[in-house]
Parts: sequence; structure tokens; C-alpha cells
Amino acid sequence: MEHVPAALGLAFGLANALAVVLFYRATRQSRRTLYVLLVWLLFQAGLGLSGFYAASPTTLPPRLLLALVPPLLLIMGLVLTRPGRAYLDGLRPDRLTLLHLVRVPVELVLLGLFLHQAVPQLMTFEGRNWDILSGLSAPLVYLLVFRRKQLGPRFLLAWNVVCLGLLLNIVTNAVLSVPSPLQQFAFEQPNVAILHFPFVWLPSCVVPLVLLAHVAAIRLLVRELRAGRPQG
Repeated sequence: MEHVPAALGLAFGLANALAVVLFYRATRQSRRTLYVLLVWLLFQAGLGLSGFYAASPTTLPPRLLLALVPPLLLIMGLVLTRPGRAYLDGLRPDRLTLLHLVRVPVELVLLGLFLHQAVPQLMTFEGRNWDILSGLSAPLVYLLVFRRKQLGPRFLLAWNVVCLGLLLNIVTNAVLSVPSPLQQFAFEQPNVAILHFPFVWLPSCVVPLVLLAHVAAIRLLVRELRAGRPQG
């Protein structure tokens, strides 16, 4: 994408790195998690740089599924298996909350990509994407819940559910805007950015980490409320 400034790619790369670091901290510095993430990022970078995703966007099944499906299967495995649930139970809810800060720079990058005709307007906060509200509210929620303890687990659970809805909204619109046989929106300016490096890391890494943060937090909070324990 020669028409997209390198600065946007750099900014997104830094946002992706922030997501990885914050999730790594949420895992209590699990080296195994970090190694898996780094290998996955390198694999997706190779596919993006080779033109694998952009070369044949109309093939069936869509090649972009290789970026989307493995993380979703991994998240399902974590939820449905005993070792996976044990892993989720070991995550830090305070760090999972802070991870959503990454949604602010991501939304700003998306706006820049729209201005350079690499994503449709509906993927920005000028269109159908209000995901930036999750990122802007994350530090305040962290402060009130974990630092000042003025709000409890019920509020944190409700916030996670609402923000999960915002995430699913933009993911649905983004996937249905990619040039493919499944495209439903934005035919005049489709979502082509995520077919290229480094923006392929958005569906393959950033979005799955944000989704996993919500899934893990909701699971922890539901269990906590059922047990009647205060949020720590």
C-alpha cells in the first residue's frame, strides 16, 4: 500500500507491541505466552509481506480466515478445557482492564487509514465504530475499581459486557468490508489495509487479545460474584 504513510504503519506496530506487553503483564510475565505471541506475529508478518492475503481476496474460503480462525479456536480451547480455564483464572483482571488502552491508538490509526483510502469510514469513530470509548474509559475504570475501590465487580462486569459489544460491532463491520465473496459493506472503499503488513496484526493479534481480555475478565467476575468475594 504505497499510498499509506510509513508513519501509520509504525504507529500501528507500536500499538500492537503495547497490546502484547500489556497482555504479557496480565499473564504474570508468562514466557510461554510471550513466545507463542512472537512466533504468531512473525508468521502473520511473513504472510502479509508475501502478499498472501492481498493476492487473491476473492478465493473461497477467504485467505483472511488464516488470520482470524486460529486465535478464535485458541480462545475456545482456553474456555472449554480444564488447563485452559486454569490459565484464564491466573490472569490479572487489573492488567486485563488496562490492556484496553490500546484501543485508542488503534482507532486513531484507523482514522488515518480511512483518510488514505485504505479502510472505509464505517470502521472509524466517524462511522459505525465507537470502540474508542472502551479505550478512553479503561484508565478511569482501572482507577475507580482497582485503585480507589469506589466501584465493584458488578460495575466492572457490566463495563466488560458493553465494551465486548462494541468490539463485536466493529469486528463484524470490518470483516464484512474486506474484499471477498462475503463482503457486504463499503464496496466504494473496502477494508484493504488488514490484508497487508503490519495491519494484518489487527485481526490476527490485537483483536484476539482484546477479545480474550474480555472473555477472561467476564469469567473471573462471574465466578467472583457467585462466590460472594469482593473484587481485589
